Amino acid sequence: MAVRIRLKRLGAKKRPVYRVVVADQRSPRDGRFIENIGTYRPLEDPSGIDIDQERALYWLGVGAQPSNTVKVLMTKVGIWDAFTAGKSGASGEKKAAAEAS
Repeated sequence: MAVRIRLKRLGAKKRPVYRVVVADQRSPRDGRFIENIGTYRPLEDPSGIDIDQERALYWLGVGAQPSNTVKVLMTKVGIWDAFTAGKSGASGEKKAAAEAS
């Protein structure tokens, strides 16, 4: 099962509000999802971005792929940087442990 982190559109016509959800990539945009991990309100000034960092990092860690838009949102709030630092830090710790042995 290919899992994606993507946006689900809510709100009235011309007044979008999005949920950041984890879903099977084969399900429709506004269809079934696995977990709701945040919201995105683009019409606020500044845009409202609320994403649960712990759950987002968990799903990224188990292999969920973010859509391009969600990746940009995660970068703005610092989640993507934490994920990439964690990946490089984990591999750096393994290398250091191997060299010490």
